[in-house]
Amino acid sequence: MTDEEYMRLALEMAEATTGQTSPNPVVGAVVVKDGKVAGMGAHLKAGEKHAEIHALTMAGTKAENSTIYVTLEPCSHVGKTPPCVDAIIENKVKRAVIATLDPNPRVSGTGVKKLEEAGLEVTTGVLQEKADWLNRYFFHYMKTGLPYVTLKTAVSLDGKTATAAGQSQWITGPEAREDSHLLRHQHDAIMAGIGTVLQDDPSLTARPANGGIQPVRVVLDHHLRMPVKAKMIQDQAAPVWIICSTEADPAKKLELEQTGAVVHQLPELSIHLKDVLRLLGGHGLVSVFVEGGAEVHGSFVEKKLFQEFISYTAPKLIGGREAPSAAEGRGIASLAEVPDLDICSVESLGRDIKITAVQKEEA
Repeated sequence: MTDEEYMRLALEMAEATTGQTSPNPVVGAVVVKDGKVAGMGAHLKAGEKHAEIHALTMAGTKAENSTIYVTLEPCSHVGKTPPCVDAIIENKVKRAVIATLDPNPRVSGTGVKKLEEAGLEVTTGVLQEKADWLNRYFFHYMKTGLPYVTLKTAVSLDGKTATAAGQSQWITGPEAREDSHLLRHQHDAIMAGIGTVLQDDPSLTARPANGGIQPVRVVLDHHLRMPVKAKMIQDQAAPVWIICSTEADPAKKLELEQTGAVVHQLPELSIHLKDVLRLLGGHGLVSVFVEGGAEVHGSFVEKKLFQEFISYTAPKLIGGREAPSAAEGRGIASLAEVPDLDICSVESLGRDIKITAVQKEEA
């Protein structure tokens, strides 16, 4: 087998842990000796053993003079666990193949340097594009201190998210909804505006078929209109964070906090999305899945404060000027100012189409 084939195996193991390692990255590792896989592993949870340690432990004495394939540069600093580069060197591994470097300033480049100084042959950049995509949330957070923002919408072919009467359940089919729940699980937080909460009373929980970690539920609520009897307040299924402005009623703030909700009051008369993202990033939330409504989506689009856009499109035509679209609000006047996106994938989910696009980084 080639370096690419062994790295692909490591990437598959890393991908399987998406949504359970935050704020750490997903990482997979494979140890190969004499053309045979001797050990493999993945990082399973923040604070626990890293992928390289699992793979080396499984390989045992076979790790000597072996090649280790790792999807992300091995750590070289002491955190909650010892440095992985030390374990690789101590196990007398001969060669290290690394998909991509770690943007964490405590690691970036130093892991590779330490391995080379110990006499290992190091190869980098094998299936790097795939590895970078797998850890796009973590990479963005490391570079900016802000969470990676994914905007998600479910629309008809003519771009409507509901009928003129407000009916939206269900525009898309069960396959698209199941995929959306998987994406909720893979993000640290789900965000919605108070308008969506008041209209739909959603739970905003992740309900993938095989279960998963529940993200923090974040509601943008300028005046604290959140009902104490709202489903997400009462179900206690996951943390609820409500973000409000200085205009919020102190008595309502106390009432919501007594239910267990966390109320973050920004020191402004209005809620600015950049401040919201700084707040979430400061609390270690690496990724946010924004599910609306249309005004919230419109604000993220207008400010270009998102990295990824996912649209589930159903083969339906709704029509009507009063029927809401995916992103509303003031809008952008000039085409030259609109966010420019690259479409990454188009796939069929039952009768629906899922389109995934990422915003191009400005030069």
